[in-house]
Amino acid sequence: MKSSSVPLSFMLLGIAFCACLIASNLLETKIIQLGPVTITAGFLVFPISYIINDCIAEVWGFRRARLLIWLGFAVNFTMLALFQLAVALPSAPFWEGEAAFRFVFGLAPRIAAASLMAFLLGSFLNAYVMSRMKIASRGRNFSARAILSTLAGESADSLIFFPLAFGGLVPVQELLKLMAIQIVAKTAYEIVVLPVTIRVVNALKIHEGCDAYDTGISYNIMKIRDI
Repeated sequence: MKSSSVPLSFMLLGIAFCACLIASNLLETKIIQLGPVTITAGFLVFPISYIINDCIAEVWGFRRARLLIWLGFAVNFTMLALFQLAVALPSAPFWEGEAAFRFVFGLAPRIAAASLMAFLLGSFLNAYVMSRMKIASRGRNFSARAILSTLAGESADSLIFFPLAFGGLVPVQELLKLMAIQIVAKTAYEIVVLPVTIRVVNALKIHEGCDAYDTGISYNIMKIRDI
């Protein structure tokens, strides 16, 4: 189904998607300990963006997912640029929070670039795998498609982000460990919330009367106007 209109439910999911990305970037500055596993606090919300991506690709197809991913990229880029501007501006002499502000918002350009690139490629791979598997399976086995697409997207995200952000700064063995933990933990997150994802997808299909199959479309990620 091809339409130029944008449903309210799609808009709400888009807002949630961008909110998760912003929250994730801010929460990445805190390291948390969950038993023997050490991860960033961004883990609490970042996988939700992949779940939303799955919902969009399943209900409306790759073209709408492509629009959402580029929107998320634009929001992320704008947010990081504003953070850098705020950090660069001189603080009032009586203000004592400069060090803490810089720690939270002064994301190093290298890490910011790695984050944007990893998000973009990981998200598009997630949507592409979801779309192609739906066609191959004729719409069956949503659970398997959601898990495998997330595994592919999260793997690409981690394999791109950690070497670009921390290569040469962190020992290779530790980098590999960090990447493995992120991939496994975020995929497990998807599996745990899968019953909720299934209910949301089914409700959206009924409410919108839409269940897109991406036959004969272009997977060119630059065709943003084609929704």
